[in-house]
Amino acid sequence: MAEVVLITGLSGAGRSGAADVLEDLGFYVVDNLPTTLVNTIVDLAAKPGSDIGKLALVAGRQHHELLNKIGELRASGHRVRVVFLDAATPEVVRRYDATRRRHPLADVAGGLIEAIELEREQLEPVRQAADLVIDTSDLNIHQLKERIVGAFDSESGSRLQIAVESFGFKHGLPLDADMVMDVRFLPNPHWQEELRPLTGHDPKVRDHVIETAAGSEFVDRLDDMLGWLVPHYEAEGRSYLTLAIGCTGGRHRSVAIAEEMASRLRARGAAVRATHRDVAR
Repeated sequence: MAEVVLITGLSGAGRSGAADVLEDLGFYVVDNLPTTLVNTIVDLAAKPGSDIGKLALVAGRQHHELLNKIGELRASGHRVRVVFLDAATPEVVRRYDATRRRHPLADVAGGLIEAIELEREQLEPVRQAADLVIDTSDLNIHQLKERIVGAFDSESGSRLQIAVESFGFKHGLPLDADMVMDVRFLPNPHWQEELRPLTGHDPKVRDHVIETAAGSEFVDRLDDMLGWLVPHYEAEGRSYLTLAIGCTGGRHRSVAIAEEMASRLRARGAAVRATHRDVAR
């Protein structure tokens, strides 16, 4: 049986960039593949004597057929993981303006923003079915590569991959979050003059946030909840889980809590990657 990664998502969100990274990881990549040919390509790759061990397919325009194809492949015994590339509309607009390319739905929708939102609506069922959603709004090509490598390198095996991400609510919710925790109720280091220039990576900020009655109880309770949840996600066959932890600006409380939870999850034996979207803002 073949190992298949199906790359889909918004036009302009980085599908080709993700495919390039997978190619570097040893995947045989087929770009812009018509959905009707997905089964044919996978069957050829899975035939005895084929030298294609890992296959990455960048889905074409037939979005309405994707869910059926995914179900058919899994029913045939193939391991299929779906990666959905997402991005905020203003960022997609900026990318199209920079490249002067035409959106594939521009003629149908009438304008670029309308085309992006129409495609987002059409793809929502696929997004909901994806194993991994990556929000590329604030990622450069090197950061996207890090995300893909972290999810698909050969050492990861079949374990559930957990991403713990800090963010600031004033910069918007992460589009790729499976779970969101709001830690704005905890003491804010921003109001301490000596702590304001620091980040949640600093032990002084960490202690200010966590070594309080509320902070200590919160991380213990969240740790207990994740200890119960993670095995259930694994039992359901989930490959990826993204936990987003937010404070106001994304520099202090959320960073400290995200690092603490990542450490606790690693102590449980989980495969964990911690990222901090807004820490440098």
